[in-house]
Amino acid sequence: MTKKLFGTDGVRGIANKHPMTTEMAMQLGRAAAYVFKHDDRRSRIVIGKDTRLSGYMIENALAAGICSMGVDVLLVGPLPTPGIAFITASMRADAGVVISASHNPYQDNGIKFFARDGFKLPDDLELKIEDLFFSERIDSLRPTAEAVGKAFRVDDAIGRYIVFLKNTFPRELDLTGLKIFLDCAHGAAYRVAPAVLEELGAQVFAYGVNPDGTNINAGCGSTHPEVISKAVLEHGADLGIALDGDADRCIFVDEQGREVDGDHIMAICGIEMLKCDTLSQKTVVATVMSNMGLDIALRNAGGRIIKTDVGDRYVVEEMRRNGYCFGGEQSGHMIFLEHNTTGDGIISALQVLAIIQKSGKRLSELASVMRPLPQILVNVRVRQRLPLEQLPDVQRLIEDVERRLNDTGRVLIRYSGTEPLMRIMLEGQNQDEITGMANQIAELVKSSIGEDSGA
Repeated sequence: MTKKLFGTDGVRGIANKHPMTTEMAMQLGRAAAYVFKHDDRRSRIVIGKDTRLSGYMIENALAAGICSMGVDVLLVGPLPTPGIAFITASMRADAGVVISASHNPYQDNGIKFFARDGFKLPDDLELKIEDLFFSERIDSLRPTAEAVGKAFRVDDAIGRYIVFLKNTFPRELDLTGLKIFLDCAHGAAYRVAPAVLEELGAQVFAYGVNPDGTNINAGCGSTHPEVISKAVLEHGADLGIALDGDADRCIFVDEQGREVDGDHIMAICGIEMLKCDTLSQKTVVATVMSNMGLDIALRNAGGRIIKTDVGDRYVVEEMRRNGYCFGGEQSGHMIFLEHNTTGDGIISALQVLAIIQKSGKRLSELASVMRPLPQILVNVRVRQRLPLEQLPDVQRLIEDVERRLNDTGRVLIRYSGTEPLMRIMLEGQNQDEITGMANQIAELVKSSIGEDSGA
């Protein structure tokens, strides 16, 4: 079955337009409550959000839908996505809901679910919720009197999460002596992240900590590393850390202002775990977007890479299926299953900071363990997601580029699961060559299915 609502990371769209309307949120809340409800006891679902203006209306609609099915709601307010996963599992709730569009602009929003154990839902459970949503089979199920659900606010959710995060950092270490520039993207971590780093002893220059509902991710956060790059140099900081709007990913810059992306973080942490014999099966799980330089770095250190489809949920599924403990994405999602069930930007930052403090090395030196191959990513906004086999001219050009690259590079073409974009990624030995090839493919895609290419 093909999912109609859920993408690679929940339901997402422009707030107050289908499918991100309050009517949809209420019905989705009712369907989810039906799926997670237990007949033998009172059931509870956690709802958290980021700092978007539209979060208020969607939160209320979701809560109304859930309560209308006789399930109680636990409201935690603005909290990072991984914090909501933690609270869900810690409080033994039956499910968790996150209202966020991650790194997207403020006018977008999204809804994603966690199961009781804090892991994202598998496809079959999302399909079950969709079936209930569209079939209207539960419309007549409306409890009354004392059977209607209640909503409670969890006032100490932030404090609980801060304690949890600090406990993932080695007890014998602290962050004394480190000057860190931190960009919270005016998002969900604006209170949590500075508190954690400061309580561990770091000197923190905090940016992006004044959300107003419309400035989340606006020229800041993990998608704009140039902000922390400039600031690190201006403040003479040891490094910079940028989170995205829901703080499930992070990007670094070193003391010289150079970006250290998710692939470098996986190389740093993976090699350290190999040294400490804590990397299960000597394997790091990455996605097809990761640079071939990561494969080489891990192989040289005695480890290996396994790659999945794009999306942290697929990384986690592979890790759980085969017993791996560490994986992530180039974009900055890192999953340390020893600590949390999903990507957690603050935990990722703490693991790298622990290696810095333990080794006494600068981030630039640690990042040098990986030499990335030249890579180019071009995004083309499209009006429809047609399979490549329905775009024969584009497919022929891609095949021609692959022949020209031979075994010295690769081509990866995929549609975004969260935005109307085709992502064109090339990797090879020569930056100018692969850039020209990527732009050539992009122009042909624009003329075929680009947003402004006509019917």
